[in-house]
Amino acid sequence: MRHLLSSADLTRDDVRMLLATAAEMHEVQRRDVKKLPTLRGRTVINLFFEDSTRTRSSFEIAGKWMSADTINITGKGSSTSKGESLRDTVRTIDAMAVDCVVMRHMASGAAHQVAQWVDASVVNAGDGTHEHPTQALLDAYTLEHRLGDLEGRRVVLVGDLTHSRVFRSNAITLRTLGADVTLVAPPTLMPSGIRSWAETDGLHLTDDLDAVVATGPDAVMMLRVQRERMSGGFFPTPREYTVGFGLTRERLRALTDANGDAVICHPGPMNRGLEISADAADAAGSLVLDQVSAGVAVRMAVLYHLLAGEEVAA
Repeated sequence: MRHLLSSADLTRDDVRMLLATAAEMHEVQRRDVKKLPTLRGRTVINLFFEDSTRTRSSFEIAGKWMSADTINITGKGSSTSKGESLRDTVRTIDAMAVDCVVMRHMASGAAHQVAQWVDASVVNAGDGTHEHPTQALLDAYTLEHRLGDLEGRRVVLVGDLTHSRVFRSNAITLRTLGADVTLVAPPTLMPSGIRSWAETDGLHLTDDLDAVVATGPDAVMMLRVQRERMSGGFFPTPREYTVGFGLTRERLRALTDANGDAVICHPGPMNRGLEISADAADAAGSLVLDQVSAGVAVRMAVLYHLLAGEEVAA
C-alpha cells in the first residue's frame, strides 16, 4: 500500500489483511505499557482542516503507540489561514521529509489531489461528503468482532446519506465483505445518482425504516444529521425527522423483538434525541464505544501497512 484514499481501492484481501493486523494491534490496548517500536524514526503529520475528536485523536494515539513522531496541524494553525494554497501547504510539509500525511479536508477529492503533490503516503481521514475509509474499516472490524464473518449479514445504514462520507465508505467496504446492505433515508437526503450505484453494487434503497426494522437486520448504523453542511429544506423539523427516521425507544424495542442479537452503531458524534435516542445509544446492543476502541487498532494497522514491513513487531 502506498496511500489509503478510498474504500474502493481496497480488495477483499486488502480489507481482510488490515482487519487481521488490527486484531493484533488491538492487543496492545490491553497492555500496561502500550508501545511498539514498529514505526520508530517515522514522522506522521495529522493535517486537519475540519474539527475532529475521534479520528484525529485515534490517529495520534496510533502513531505514538507505534513510536512514530506524530505532529498535529489544524487549518487555523497552518499558513492556509494566511492565504496560502493547499498545494503550497502540503508541499512545504512534504519538503520536511515526513513519511505520512493524514488529512481531513472540507473539499471532496482533496486527499486524491494531495497524493499527486507529495512523496509521503497520504491517508484520507475524510474529504468533504466523499469518503472516510478508515471509519469504514473500523466499523467492519467492530461488526465482525460481535457478529463474526459479515458474508450474508444484513446491515442497515440510516439517515443523512447526501452529506455522509461515512455512508459511502461503509457501503463499499460492507459489500466488499459480502454483507447485504440496505440504505434508508428520506427522499430529500438520498444522494443524486444513488439508484444507479445501488443497482450496480447490489444495495437496497427504501424510505420506510419501520418496515426494515421489522425484518430483524443484524446491524443498524445510524448516521449523524449533518446540519452544518445543510442550507435548509431537507426536512421540515427535527421532530419530524426523528419520528420518521430516528432510532427511537419504540423502534429499538421493535428491533430487539425482531432480532434479539441485533447491534447498533453510530460513527459519532451523536445527536442524541435526533437520529438516535439515549435508550438506543446506551442499549446493551450498542457498539458505539467499541467503534471508538477499534478506531485506534485499525488506524495502527493502516499506518503499519503504509510505513512498516510485513511482520508486526511485538
